[in-house]
Amino acid sequence: MAGIPGIDLNEHQPNPRYLFRQPVALQWFENGRLMKRHEEERQAAPLSGRFELFLDLLYVAILANFAETLAEDISGAKLVKYILILAPTWHVWADLRELMNSFYNDDLLQRALILWIMAVLVMYGNNASLVDEDLGAMRATVGSYMVARISCSAAHLLYSFASYHHRKQQRLWVSLTLISMFIYIPLYFESVSLRGKIAAAAVGVVFEECSWVFCYSPAAKKMLKAKYTTAVDIAHEVDRYAAFYIIVLGEYLYQIVVGSPAAVGFNLSLLHAIWVLIIAFCLNWLYAHNDGALQSTHPFRYSVYTAFGWATLHLPLVASLLASGHVAAASAAEDRFRDPERWLLCGSLGTGLYCLYGLALLYEDRDAPGTLMLSKRMASDDSNVPVIRDESSDSARA
Repeated sequence: MAGIPGIDLNEHQPNPRYLFRQPVALQWFENGRLMKRHEEERQAAPLSGRFELFLDLLYVAILANFAETLAEDISGAKLVKYILILAPTWHVWADLRELMNSFYNDDLLQRALILWIMAVLVMYGNNASLVDEDLGAMRATVGSYMVARISCSAAHLLYSFASYHHRKQQRLWVSLTLISMFIYIPLYFESVSLRGKIAAAAVGVVFEECSWVFCYSPAAKKMLKAKYTTAVDIAHEVDRYAAFYIIVLGEYLYQIVVGSPAAVGFNLSLLHAIWVLIIAFCLNWLYAHNDGALQSTHPFRYSVYTAFGWATLHLPLVASLLASGHVAAASAAEDRFRDPERWLLCGSLGTGLYCLYGLALLYEDRDAPGTLMLSKRMASDDSNVPVIRDESSDSARA
């Protein structure tokens, strides 16, 4: 393989003959130079996605449950609860995404990890919607979340002994993850008020987001003085984010068919259902076409800052569109919206559109002036710090 002497392209490919395989990094930076263990482009469907997409099926049910809980009783307090129970599931999903992006080998250990995390998430999904009503549900929710995060951290720690390419950053990530778990301990105690628990959960969610950004940032790499640093397979990474986004859009479509709310024949409910379908289709179109440019550079390739911005914007994006999707789909079975439903639909849909707009702005438009009727040229080409990358490859620093 060019640039990596002595590495056989097929040496570390997934192979059904092996129950266990030594975890090895699939891509990394060595003194600022991108290195890849194999050149084939990875996408979610043919490779690691066989089990990652199975994991996503569980998220379909979990997210639908959260959205339904919010739609049943729309208020400011319920909205805060919705955000605080949704964000942890996103963090667990992100943990597995990072692990499979860097170390996928499809052995028994990885399959068992995914199954274990799914079992824990079943417990989380069944209890999270009741956290403000029952202390037992609160404890079950927090406990299952901590088990899921610690399990993923244990896998990262184990892999850091088996492969040295991501070792320093993995151990930093594990340390910060374990620290963040202590923030959730007050949620177990009945003596702590609900407001105090909300504050602790909010601090924990923000701390975890900031920890992820810091661990994989240039600042952490400089602090660790690491010769080998992390890199991501962009094709796989983008495909996983797109898969989660499509799961969220499924909330628009599920309720316009299940239970036949638009039967029988042509009626007003059918018109509502078709309009919901059009909204979901357009949202998917906007996401798939990015900034609309004919030639553009993905945020993962353009800049460290645009890469982190693109990734972190997905959490508010999926949270807002999930809520709006459930309310919009309910219109197929209702003649008119109540005021809370109208506010939730418009507010969450508007937030989602702003997030999509933010994602589009992060792309570098490389079209020549005048190529499109509406051009997106808001800054000079050198306005951001470029990512260290290999243009011929499909990996970059993240």
